[in-house]
Amino acid sequence: MTSPADPPGGAGASGAGLKLLAVTACPTGIAHTYMAAEKLAQAAASLGHSMKVETQGSIGAENVLSDNDVRQADGIIIAADKDVDRSRFLGKKVLVVGVAEGIHHPERLIEQVRSAPVYGGDGRGSDRGAATASGGGKGRSVTYKALMNGVSYMIPFVVVGGLLIAVSLALGGDTTSKGIVIPDDSFWKTVNDIGAIGFQLMIPALSGYIAYAIADRPALVPGMVGGWIAAHGELYDSEAGAGFIGAIVTGFLAGYLVLGIKKVKVPAFVQPIMPIIVIPIVATSVLGLFFISVLGAPISWVFEHLTDWLGGLTGTSAALLGIVLGLMIAFDMGGPVNKTAFLFGAGLVSKNPEVMGACAAAIPVPPLGQGLATLIRRRMFDDQERETGLAALFMGFFGITEGAIPFAAARPARVIPANMLGGAVAGAIAGLASVEDSVPHGGPIVAVLGAINGVPMFFVAVLVGTAVTGLVTVALMSVGSGGGEAPAEAGAAAEVPVAVPEPVPEPVPAGVASGGGTGGASRTTEATAPARTAPAQAEAAPQAAPESAPGADEVLSGYLTEQTVTERLAADDKDAAIREMAELLATTGKVTDVAELVRTAFAREAQGTTGLGEEIAIPHAKTDAVTAPVVGFARSPEGIEWGAPDGTKARLIFMISVPEAAAGDEHLRILALLSRTLMAAEFRERLLSAPDTAAILRVLGEIQ
Repeated sequence: MTSPADPPGGAGASGAGLKLLAVTACPTGIAHTYMAAEKLAQAAASLGHSMKVETQGSIGAENVLSDNDVRQADGIIIAADKDVDRSRFLGKKVLVVGVAEGIHHPERLIEQVRSAPVYGGDGRGSDRGAATASGGGKGRSVTYKALMNGVSYMIPFVVVGGLLIAVSLALGGDTTSKGIVIPDDSFWKTVNDIGAIGFQLMIPALSGYIAYAIADRPALVPGMVGGWIAAHGELYDSEAGAGFIGAIVTGFLAGYLVLGIKKVKVPAFVQPIMPIIVIPIVATSVLGLFFISVLGAPISWVFEHLTDWLGGLTGTSAALLGIVLGLMIAFDMGGPVNKTAFLFGAGLVSKNPEVMGACAAAIPVPPLGQGLATLIRRRMFDDQERETGLAALFMGFFGITEGAIPFAAARPARVIPANMLGGAVAGAIAGLASVEDSVPHGGPIVAVLGAINGVPMFFVAVLVGTAVTGLVTVALMSVGSGGGEAPAEAGAAAEVPVAVPEPVPEPVPAGVASGGGTGGASRTTEATAPARTAPAQAEAAPQAAPESAPGADEVLSGYLTEQTVTERLAADDKDAAIREMAELLATTGKVTDVAELVRTAFAREAQGTTGLGEEIAIPHAKTDAVTAPVVGFARSPEGIEWGAPDGTKARLIFMISVPEAAAGDEHLRILALLSRTLMAAEFRERLLSAPDTAAILRVLGEIQ
């Protein structure tokens, strides 16, 4: 019998060969995670080795590797497109590759792990770029994953800090000549201060977790301290900090500095204190002194000379000055360029309020424009970004430009130009219309509170600038990604392991536990593995007894029925196939809005293809356009191009849709069951060759 501690398919049983461990993880934590786990377990069994696989999926870590497992292991394979903590693997051979390698080349990885470098926590055997390259992985670049890791951890600070500040300004602020001021002795001043702390921490969080993604925990402190230094210009004689751009710089500097220090050979007695004392102290000191002494002076120089240059533009064309101020305001959203423009306008509030009027119109455009973009083309953004977009709209109303930082940090080459163009348009319109702002603050809130002279044109400037930013953002993303993208790693934060109740055990055929691996034993392992290792199995609907053949109404807990099976798709491309599958699901009466179901499925495709390889595609959608979970299946004998990692066309296509309220364990359970079972070539062949719908349902009925 097996338990949740056992690997899939019994592959963790003792065998005559090596004792291997593996960790699999993909950015979304769904299908590829379990497919790689199943493939590695099957390959190990067929080669006579034992293997236990930890899966780090969306519902947490399952089949977690214990200290005893690690102690006895001959090698560890990490097949992941997200960060996996390797500190527990000190002294062991560790091979790091992309999750696709675990799916397509498991035997090669098992061979390579024999000669993999020993992970010592000092950089040897731990360099992400080198390790992934050695396995031929096709995952995202180290730079991209590190940046998205930082953005993912920064977003909560931006949202919490920005919304608390906005609420406190709205409910407790008074308009004065110094701006919107909250009385010091009021409750809302305390709320504002708490929000300000969140904003102060967002830049160190961005920098720290970029560094962490590159060089693990020893880089976290230097990354965060470097980010704090970047955000506080007073440390290097600048009236404005370096903002999020400075934080990105310090994050990468800290990460690669720590990697370099790790590669320095030190005596054995020093090695235990390297990651917790020596590396953080040395890296933090070097980075801090470098930024203050070397980078700080140019930043201060830029601030001073930009101010002088802007002073020379005063009195010339109002439109030109508005364009320049709008470009600067939208460029770095809190950095030295933004602060230069803002402080320049604030200094002229009493003498020339038109200058502050142009600034006030440009200030809300970046967050409002990015929020608008998430509404215009939702499929281009992941769930976290869409939620951040709503918060950005709120922050933009209150003149908090920093609400756009998460979008700019994730896609600087597309978002920053769009922000600047919208800001320039808003500034130009406000300048031409001689809009005046009598307080050093921006956004629609100042007009609502009566600080704007020329309110109609002020709102025209803001609305037009917002529209320009939103539309240009969508256009640049479409051009740059062939129709839209969502950074798959944006949500790749650390996951909390969850306990999974033990499934009902099944008898294991002789030969499977030993890992001996005859062809028949291998097929038995593949067919029975999902029943033992599927996530959240205890929460599943009751299953038929192992010895009874499941009926058609029992396929995937009854979610897949004769009504949702088609023997041959008419569609010849992915988009058409998704639409046809959505119409198929609608025949059950469980779909209330077919168009919304299709839109949600397209949005999931924009995050990353659901073409899993091995001629399989599993498009899926979490949406309230369905009233209950429903699964459809269709075949395409000619195959449909789905963007699969192995280049194969999809011939077996499943579509899964669940309501938002049921989008947790049940959604993932269905995906895991399908992913694991479909890895068996013999199962796929029987599914393709089934002569009719009844035969298809009999084959699919084996998925339990």
